[in-house]
Amino acid sequence: MAEFIAWVLVVVIAAYACAGGTDYGAGFWDLLAGGAERGKRPRWLIDHAMAPVWEVNNVWLIFVLVIMWTGFPTVFQAVFSAMWLPLALAAVGLVLRGAGFALRKPTRRLAQRRLYGAMFAVSSLVTPFFLGAVLGGIASGRVKVGTTASADAWANGTSVLTGLLAVAATAFLGAVFLCSDALRFGADDLVDYFRLRALAAFAAVVVLALVALPVTHDDARYVWDGLTGGLGLLLIILAAVCGLATVLLLWRRAYGWSRPASVASVALTVGAWGFAQRPYMLPTSLTVAEAAGAAHTLRWLVIVTGIAIVLVGPALVLLYRLDIMGELEELTDADTGAARATGDNL
Repeated sequence: MAEFIAWVLVVVIAAYACAGGTDYGAGFWDLLAGGAERGKRPRWLIDHAMAPVWEVNNVWLIFVLVIMWTGFPTVFQAVFSAMWLPLALAAVGLVLRGAGFALRKPTRRLAQRRLYGAMFAVSSLVTPFFLGAVLGGIASGRVKVGTTASADAWANGTSVLTGLLAVAATAFLGAVFLCSDALRFGADDLVDYFRLRALAAFAAVVVLALVALPVTHDDARYVWDGLTGGLGLLLIILAAVCGLATVLLLWRRAYGWSRPASVASVALTVGAWGFAQRPYMLPTSLTVAEAAGAAHTLRWLVIVTGIAIVLVGPALVLLYRLDIMGELEELTDADTGAARATGDNL
């Protein structure tokens, strides 16, 4: 049961990552969109694309927390004791991101819109970085039972590179998603805008991954060995193939298949990390079996998790499907007219 729950945890983390993290990867491009006039069109698309689903992805974070503190309380205590500062900063980013996005759209004063927009965009950059830094600290073996909080636990080479990779991966997914959304909303001028940014983000992912190779080899050797052999290596190869397929599809402007290909590349990468780290929850000090809670607790967790998946899973699939089909928020003529006001061309 402990092994099953651990893999459920990996799958949930993959689900969160596959949707682009806390903001579907759009916040990064909101931050880099430019000033009020230059960035009006991209931000218009981001607002309309995210509006129906902007808070849904946090369901996966709730799953992660519940599974950790119920099924693996020792791991939960160790991680939150050693990593309380980056986790707190990530939580602050989550709150400010939501507040900024919710308040920006109805606000009419330009100064306030800029303030709320900055809150949304900067927080969307901070949150994936610190969540990635926490994963990097765990993978490098810096978190053990009884480890006290210190900067070294999350401000090391592996953590920084993992955080930057998380930001780049969410930006890549966000740009790919927004290409399809631009087509869906009839914003033809933004299709190539986000297509080029998706290609640039993928290049950034590749560069960061290459830089991370020697760092991971020296600093997180157990995970490195898992990623360069067995199922871990197989999944990494498949993830690379899916990433290259996404680039090819974007190059050929086949946007219908680029979204699932990009999602598959991220999902396979997370799966590879899960295989590379087993049988440990905290490499190389605490195995899954050692970290597991009481047997009766795990049994109830399996039952409750199964019920939650049956009840919530189909609803989320339907929600995302309706959103992709454009059934959840219909644009009015006023919206389209405002979006194409003079001076908005990019």
